[in-house]
Amino acid sequence: MGLLELVSRVPFPYFARCPIPTDLEAVTAVGHEAPPREGRTTRAAVDRIWAAAEALYRTGVHPAIQLCIRRHGAPILHRAIGHASGNAPDDPPDAPKRVIDLDTPFTLYSASKAVTALVVHKLDERRALHLEDRVAEYVPEFDRHGKRWITIRHVLEHRSGLPNLPPEVMDLELIGHPEKVVEILARATRASRPGRLVQYHAVSGGFVLAEVVRRATGDDIRTVLDREIARPLGFRWMRYGVRPEDVPLVARDAVTGPPVPPPLSTLLRRALGASIPEVVRIASDPRFLTGIVPSANVVSNAWELCAFFECLLREGELGGVRVFEPRTIRHATNEQSYREIDLTLFVPLRYGSGLMLGDRPIGIFGPDTPRAFGHLGFTNIWAWADPARQLSVALLTSGKPVVSTHVVRLLQLLFEIDALPKSPVSREYVPPVARRQKRRGG
Repeated sequence: MGLLELVSRVPFPYFARCPIPTDLEAVTAVGHEAPPREGRTTRAAVDRIWAAAEALYRTGVHPAIQLCIRRHGAPILHRAIGHASGNAPDDPPDAPKRVIDLDTPFTLYSASKAVTALVVHKLDERRALHLEDRVAEYVPEFDRHGKRWITIRHVLEHRSGLPNLPPEVMDLELIGHPEKVVEILARATRASRPGRLVQYHAVSGGFVLAEVVRRATGDDIRTVLDREIARPLGFRWMRYGVRPEDVPLVARDAVTGPPVPPPLSTLLRRALGASIPEVVRIASDPRFLTGIVPSANVVSNAWELCAFFECLLREGELGGVRVFEPRTIRHATNEQSYREIDLTLFVPLRYGSGLMLGDRPIGIFGPDTPRAFGHLGFTNIWAWADPARQLSVALLTSGKPVVSTHVVRLLQLLFEIDALPKSPVSREYVPPVARRQKRRGG
């Protein structure tokens, strides 16, 4: 038994774990998958990736997993495993169990920020707004407590100085009442000078951007997303929340793993505005699932989310449909923050304008991914594209663990995906700092 295998089996006290079916094939769905050669890979490589996904499922921290991977445009893996509902740690043994299928939508949580960012970039492309415009030009009420100089770009890049909002913004009664959210935004006091510091906007940024979109277009951000992105791409889901009749179809999230210890629990509460169990409870409420929470409640499945990033990978075009101009994709993915310490998350990250960026020797999308761009979602949701590997990935999970040995299996899955070789035609990425050092002879 290897070290990683041994670590992954270390027991935790008070571990909330889902029952694991003895027959995994009975809870596995396989969709359309192109022959591996069309994705310039091998059957053995695809099998290793799925074996790693099954190993992650066997940890018991995720009631359900969906995974979709496209390489060179071909869907080389499209599968789901587990239960959409009825098999969470707090479900009674006799609860009706609904096996996950490939169409089942998941709440994307913070991966929603990537979708929201591209809505804003699309409106910049259409000249409905400009990223350098000040928020207060669209929302005059925002011009209070030193927020006059905050631009749309500041918000996209987590530099507005408004990383957090008062706890009352998490009140479910506010959903559907944008005027009340605007009043909370107007009362908010910035924590730092706009543009100066990177402070991840877990919730605040989405509400600001949504209100700018509403004032600039006259339509809510859900309508704009549908009109400009989801409908042209033929998506069934990919929207802020779902229709009331579709609420039962959304995969049910569950708190799993051991309790989060301090000080990490304090950091997460500060960033999210609520504890982990509270976040899951809020996100499971029909008011949340049918409302508009731009930083957190885009609902989609792995197939559509992977297709969305495939569209970005192909500079805005998918299946003969052009959704974005190439320059729009470059604006969203160009590096804006190079390994700065994010003062909300307290880790060094690379950011574009609304998207997270990979890194080397290892980044948030796995090893040697300096050209990758995408976003993470609470807690084990991954969506990204990597031009170097001609790869787009969507990994959706319904368990919400934070600290447990499942991380070993998660890392193994990311490593197997990134083991797919880089395309020989891709240009090697050199970070700006390294380019300057090279010019200077360093």
